[in-house]
Amino acid sequence: MSSRSALWRALLALAVVALSLWITLTTPPRLGLDLRGGTRIVLQTVDGPTARADAASTHRALEVLRKRVDGLGVAEPSLARSGERRIVVELPGLSDPRQAAEVIGRTAQLTFHAVTGEARGPAGPAAKDGTRVLADPDAPGRFLGLAAPALTGDGVKSAEAVLDTTNGRGWTVDLAFRDRAADTWAQLTGAAACAAPGDPARRVAIVLDDRVVSAPGMQTGVPCGPGIGGGSAQITGGFSAQDARDLAALVQGGALPVPVTTIEQSTVGPTLGAEAIRASALAAVIGLACTGVFVMVIYRLLGVLATIALLLYGLISYAAVVALGATLTLPGLAGFVLAIGIAVDANVLVFERAREEYAALGRRATGADLRRPLTTAFGKVWSAVADSHVTTLLAAGLLFVFATGPVKGFGVTLAIGVVTSLLTAMVITRLLADLTLRLPVVRRRPAVTGMAGLGRLRTRLTRRVPRLMAHRRRWLLSCAGLLMVALAGIGFRGLEFGVEFTGGRVVQYTAERPVDADAARASIAAAGFPDAVVQTTGDSDVSVRVRESGDGEQREIREALTKVAGPVEVERDDLIGPSLGGELRTHALLALGLAVAAQLLYLTVRFRWTYATAAVAAMTQDVLLVIGLFAWLGKPVDSVFLAALLTVVGYSVNDSVVVLDRLRELRRRGGGVPLPDLADRAVAQTLPRTVNTGMGALFVLVALAVLGGDSLTDFSVALLAGVVLGMASTVFTAMPLAVALEHRNPAPAATPGKGSEPRQRAGGTGDRDRTGAVV
Repeated sequence: MSSRSALWRALLALAVVALSLWITLTTPPRLGLDLRGGTRIVLQTVDGPTARADAASTHRALEVLRKRVDGLGVAEPSLARSGERRIVVELPGLSDPRQAAEVIGRTAQLTFHAVTGEARGPAGPAAKDGTRVLADPDAPGRFLGLAAPALTGDGVKSAEAVLDTTNGRGWTVDLAFRDRAADTWAQLTGAAACAAPGDPARRVAIVLDDRVVSAPGMQTGVPCGPGIGGGSAQITGGFSAQDARDLAALVQGGALPVPVTTIEQSTVGPTLGAEAIRASALAAVIGLACTGVFVMVIYRLLGVLATIALLLYGLISYAAVVALGATLTLPGLAGFVLAIGIAVDANVLVFERAREEYAALGRRATGADLRRPLTTAFGKVWSAVADSHVTTLLAAGLLFVFATGPVKGFGVTLAIGVVTSLLTAMVITRLLADLTLRLPVVRRRPAVTGMAGLGRLRTRLTRRVPRLMAHRRRWLLSCAGLLMVALAGIGFRGLEFGVEFTGGRVVQYTAERPVDADAARASIAAAGFPDAVVQTTGDSDVSVRVRESGDGEQREIREALTKVAGPVEVERDDLIGPSLGGELRTHALLALGLAVAAQLLYLTVRFRWTYATAAVAAMTQDVLLVIGLFAWLGKPVDSVFLAALLTVVGYSVNDSVVVLDRLRELRRRGGGVPLPDLADRAVAQTLPRTVNTGMGALFVLVALAVLGGDSLTDFSVALLAGVVLGMASTVFTAMPLAVALEHRNPAPAATPGKGSEPRQRAGGTGDRDRTGAVV
């Protein structure tokens, strides 16, 4: 590395670290509702009697809902349109979804009517001339005849819940009208004041969504003709404080242009989110510490530098999430922690290659400048590092596009982690290593750097390269047998789809005393829910899953649980409509299909189609094995599991790419070594990297599985299986298949100067370096 380039790298690294530190200290993170508690509601607009549900009407509905939510007094609410007909409402700190759903989901058509007199019931729809009959709120069983609306809610300028202590009316809603509406209100009340006292026509009816909420009579002080001036009115009706605020929010927001229906609803208690943050942070610290110690033991001084780079990686990744305004969710935290394993990968690739270069050049050639083998290593691993990171980015991108809700956060943090990993490994680690290897004390003791030896595993593999490809048919048949077992689990046991893919409702409760699952199940069945799925986790946590149900049914389930477990509190409440569940299931299948196609396309561009096919086949096998494992274990398949699968896709291809890239390099060096022997050497030379990278990921995943709580346990199990299977499938599926395909479809003869992969000749040995590679 030249002095000028080193200076520029140092300035860039210093600027990035300083900016990241400033952002971390000055900008708080934007936490998702699953971490800070609150309610998330997804609404879908539907065609109304006078308007169609399209992008324009949905946008107008969004603005109306924004005014209503502001009236609820929720701190930092978030409303956004999703697609053409959906609106996502996030209400932090609101733990009662019924209150929010009842207020924001109502059409809320407010009208003011002159009362024509008492009428016979029952109430019915409006007549062609606009007149109607509705129940009198002040006298049960009595009905009022109403004239056509004289005024609508569009004329209301403001609405406010007020406690009327002067006249003893309790909570009321004070209204203020706009200019023309104020004149209409004066005319309406002036005409009513002209009726005789006690005449129903002396009243004015205020109607909200076909229900008379108030029908005040004109006091004697209201003049006949001029009516009530000043453009104000007061709605009374014996409201509670919350009822008055809800009604004021509805009136203030106005009428929705089209009806809306709730298709998804999720509520998380604040304590659950706080526990998730603590658990994920502890998992990150333990995983990072274990990974750092492991890297330092294996790579000594270079491992110390890599650990420092990992710490800076964590700082830069967190600052990037905060600076971009990305919402940090529970799966997002898992992605943040998991990306530590990805950050290790690039460093391991460089260090293993540096060991090879040091061994190839010899102590005499490198004694004067230890930076030479490391610089060569950085140059030679760039292709493999780029390919492995791009394949993971493809999976993260598809996850962001097709996932919904908090799982999108996983795609964001994983993508940020991948990009940051590239920066820290190729810039910061390189800079730290370059500065350290200049020190005389280090140059006199090359063994302390970790480059002076190949390591025990590499040394053994170099002395005796295992002839794995000689038994490639046996490996492929064994993998096919495992695949049949997985498919049998999927076919015979089936998949336990989560509520996100089937529709329904899952509520997680915390009880004051230990809960017996059988007793809870019997009590809920006796309450009228025999098909409910009841599961207990720990001593006092119980979750109940039923088909889509309303809040009334949930109250009955809660009362049934109370009989056997004492008082219970709702920790989490998730509701998914059946139409959305089917859509999410379709999106999941589409995301997996596109992930396979995208990886195949990218790898075909970067490698020969034979290599690409082998890598994608191994990756598909890994995905099916993980799905089969969950089928046999009866674990739920939900959006978090989808995130795990797409991550497995990236990990699996990542492993295969590194080995295939080494095989391509060995073939380009020429010589007549048979392809199976070159494949064996490629595996032997990259196996230490595969094991060391896998160990880095396993430390983090085990920490997440143990400490991440119930919501992340299954996620961690899926990834643990995927990482282990990915390492095995590279050796026993991808490489044997690549060799078999190359034998059937040999590469064209190399054209000098073009770097094509040469056709293998039957004989010849070539010159070998100390690592066993052909040079």
